[in-house]
Amino acid sequence: MINLYGQEINELTELMLSEGQKKYRAIQLYTWIYEKRAISFDEMTDVSLKFREVLKEKYCLDLPKIHTKQVSQDGTIKLLLELKDGMKVECVLMRYNYGCAVCVSSQVGCNMACSFCSSGILGKQRNLEPEEMVGQVLVINNLLKEEGKGQHVTHVVVMGTGEPFDNYDNVMDFIRIINHQKGLAIGARHITVSTCGLIDGILKYAKEGLQTNLAISLHAPNNELRNALMKVNKAYPLEKLMPAVKEYEQISGRRVTYEYLLLEGINDTKECADQLINLIKGTMGYVNLIPYNETNKNDKYHRSSGNRVHAFLDMLTKGGVTATIRKEFGSDIDAACGQLKAKSEGAYEK
Repeated sequence: MINLYGQEINELTELMLSEGQKKYRAIQLYTWIYEKRAISFDEMTDVSLKFREVLKEKYCLDLPKIHTKQVSQDGTIKLLLELKDGMKVECVLMRYNYGCAVCVSSQVGCNMACSFCSSGILGKQRNLEPEEMVGQVLVINNLLKEEGKGQHVTHVVVMGTGEPFDNYDNVMDFIRIINHQKGLAIGARHITVSTCGLIDGILKYAKEGLQTNLAISLHAPNNELRNALMKVNKAYPLEKLMPAVKEYEQISGRRVTYEYLLLEGINDTKECADQLINLIKGTMGYVNLIPYNETNKNDKYHRSSGNRVHAFLDMLTKGGVTATIRKEFGSDIDAACGQLKAKSEGAYEK
């Protein structure tokens, strides 16, 4: 059966035309699914009974099931969701003063194998379909509705498990669905996609004509260190990545965010700060410094102290770089990418 949550509006229109329906039927279904939050075709009272039977026979509105739910003292919610084939994937709700953001996964597992990240421990198992990404947002929306505070998801970051540009087409469909005015109507500038540096994806994304945001998982200011932290750098070293970022900015007119995870004694030194300043000079981007969420007591990496984080921020600022420190969420639960799934499957003990 075809899950309607995975249909971008143009695809849904074609499906409806193939069923002998008028074009407006696609918008009508979007309105029921997303605006009115119908969970069954029987609720769609302005759709004929005959066509409702066709919908029930060929289509579905299935969401992932909650396998594990963790709630932090700060209100962050981490979910491990079970998909239709039994595979599991994570998403996180983060509460800001400006709204509710969801960190969405784009793959089951990840092949990028960054040495500091739990997502790659079990490797990539498969790409997520658009409906499985939309489903993560809708499950969170349902939880927010249950809280009864009138809140809903206002921001989406594709920064969970997986490399979005390794699942490019499905991620683009997901973005168009949640951005569409009759879909979830999440503003383009409230949507961010994060890549570890797949250059072909960056340049393709630049030409999409979207006003969404792009984040680059940088984490190191030189090739030697980045090679050690992120094996993707061997295929896309900094001398190739940075020109691609500049080209992206020129084509799209959008600035990028450089994500920089601070690891004690590894990439938080003055030398690294100076190299980072020189590396991103000439781009419009800014740096988002991320305190490290240690995965377990035997972790070979450790978070930089608060003093070192602020010292690094000060060095960047004095060097003319705009930088911020990312607000921490869920430090008392398994909130970082891949942690909950890895723990649930005993990966840390393997």
